[in-house]
Amino acid sequence: MAKQLQARRLDGIDYNPWVEFVKLASEHDVVNLGQGFPDFPPPEFAVEAFQHAVSGDFMLNQYTKTFGLTLLSRLECNGAIMVHCSLDPARLKWSSHLSLWSNWDYRAGWKVPSLIQKKKIIWGYPPLTKILASFFGKLLGQEIDPLRNVLVTVGGYGALFTAFQALVDEGDEVIIIEPFFDCYEPMTMMAGGHPVFVPLKPGPIQNGELGSSSNWQLDPMELASKFTSRTKALVLNTPNNPLGKVFSREELELVASLCQQHDVVCITDEVYQWMVYDGHQHISIASLPGMWERTLTIGSAGKTFSATGWKVGWVLGPDHIMKHLRTVHQNSVFHCPTQSQAAVAESFEREQLLFRQPSSYFVQFPQAMQRCRDHMIHSLQSVGLKPIIPQGSYFLITDISDFKRKMPDLPGAVDEPYDRRFVKWMIKNKGLVAIPVSIFYSVPHQKHFDHYIRFCFVKDEATLQAMDEKLRKWKVEL
Repeated sequence: MAKQLQARRLDGIDYNPWVEFVKLASEHDVVNLGQGFPDFPPPEFAVEAFQHAVSGDFMLNQYTKTFGLTLLSRLECNGAIMVHCSLDPARLKWSSHLSLWSNWDYRAGWKVPSLIQKKKIIWGYPPLTKILASFFGKLLGQEIDPLRNVLVTVGGYGALFTAFQALVDEGDEVIIIEPFFDCYEPMTMMAGGHPVFVPLKPGPIQNGELGSSSNWQLDPMELASKFTSRTKALVLNTPNNPLGKVFSREELELVASLCQQHDVVCITDEVYQWMVYDGHQHISIASLPGMWERTLTIGSAGKTFSATGWKVGWVLGPDHIMKHLRTVHQNSVFHCPTQSQAAVAESFEREQLLFRQPSSYFVQFPQAMQRCRDHMIHSLQSVGLKPIIPQGSYFLITDISDFKRKMPDLPGAVDEPYDRRFVKWMIKNKGLVAIPVSIFYSVPHQKHFDHYIRFCFVKDEATLQAMDEKLRKWKVEL
């Protein structure tokens, strides 16, 4: 065609490094420690919840209607108001689970008054929005309305995309803290915004000691300098992917004060909030004074219950912001898989009953993953890799500076960051897959952080043993 097919909003974001490295890994005999997903089953209670959803109420196979009613005090029929009208399943085709009204009801002359319609809009499977409101309301110190303050999305990724599309306009600036989950930049650009980057900087490490993600800090003056009259939002990720940093209360208070001072929305990606180690504490910035009214808090059932393929996420926030996300949602995906939502609702109900008890999955899972983390840290050091101990998340990064000095001329393009060449070499020659950390940085900053690679330690014991075997062979070759 003579006309340009590609929309301008796609300019500069077509390359995806994940495709390149996943393809390369598939061509070799490797242990995949690059991609961030568990290679073990979800907890038994979550699997059973999904089985209940699939084999139970047949209406869970249908749409989760965005517009529905959970309770009616009156109905109108041909202009007459029927007070305290009960719902007759035979006449109104009512589903207690999905809260649906069919078109047949309207053709029959029944309609829901506009006042009630506006009050009872549902933005997710009702038991799920209700338990999310209850569960996180206690954590955030807020009275969360499941109808106004909760939106269920297609994974945390869908929550992020919806937020960017709803809030970011042409010319708006979005502050992104580096290293960052790599979708933040293209999502900002697709919405017409301009990403503004500020890096976490590693502190000094004592000789012979391993670094910690807690040593990576923001420069308060540098962060403050990034705020302008055009700043619309700041994106926060805690625990951070890829670094594993858990932001402290003091650090969050700095971010909060600047957001309030400059009237900026905070989009906080907290999908790894339950994966925190060594006694560190995850704090949601929305729980700080004055921040609920300007914060969107994003979560993920996939990360929470080790079921990334279910693709259920959510956004929590004040109604005056959430209403714009709902507009995007209703005009894009419209709803999310109903059965997945039902399974997540049942799983959260269990965890609410067991909250902070030893038998809680939110207690047991991070304990198990800390053991996996420690296993990987010990093993990687055997070949000269230097892990940075993460406070949270699925991931750790390792310093490959010694390799960069010893073998600087690995194959690859002249301008290709060293970590990308190193990962390709490691896949082909050592059978281990990692992800180069430079992909989590803006182009101008990549050259300063091309001596780190990221590993995922949320893996089955058999996978970690296979990693150990690869490392033993590598060590023999040193």
